[in-house]
Amino acid sequence: MADRDERHHSTEPESAQDKKESKGKTSKGFSRRQFIKGTGLAVSASVLATEGLLKAAAQEKTPGVSGPGPVPVRLRINGKEHELQVEPRVTLLDALRNRLDMTGAKKVCDRASCGACTVILDGRPVYACTVLAIDVQGRSIDTIEGLAPKDKLHPISQSFVDHDAQQCGFCTAGFVMAVKAFVDKHPHPTEEQVKQSLNGNLCRCGTYVGIREAVLEAATKMSRKGGRV
Repeated sequence: MADRDERHHSTEPESAQDKKESKGKTSKGFSRRQFIKGTGLAVSASVLATEGLLKAAAQEKTPGVSGPGPVPVRLRINGKEHELQVEPRVTLLDALRNRLDMTGAKKVCDRASCGACTVILDGRPVYACTVLAIDVQGRSIDTIEGLAPKDKLHPISQSFVDHDAQQCGFCTAGFVMAVKAFVDKHPHPTEEQVKQSLNGNLCRCGTYVGIREAVLEAATKMSRKGGRV
């Protein structure tokens, strides 16, 4: 009789509560709530560890800038003396544009290829992007800003206008300065000489024909006025 009762008891269906508890457990005996709770703790620990590493890295002393700092530089530009503080690595072009607000010389290729940054140094055209400001102290520097009195055009600039020798105008200042240095030494140039003299300046708009005509006309105007202007 006892055996029968035991057998009968073992075959009774599970209650709803038993099924719910059994369903909520994983195969290893963990409930879903326990599993999710454990995963959340692991993620939180990982985040805290990452934040700790980031804070430690931020607190590390960053290395200082190596190399010499700004030094006093004295430049003679368009007949006037300018004193400024620049690092020895600063080019004449950057000193003109960023420190003295003389933006006629343009920064285009920055590698002595286009001629847009041409200025005149001791009577010779140079690419300002290739010259260090500290190296031209005591030398005569001429830029497009000092080429003519205020509100007036130099004969070369006027000839560029008359012959439509510019379109976007970005290269024009460099061309004008190169032409000025050339015409000062060759007051009566031939067209072939003009071509050779301007081979260091590029015009992406392709106004070379107008530029050559402008140079020849400017040279004639300047020679009538006694040479240099």
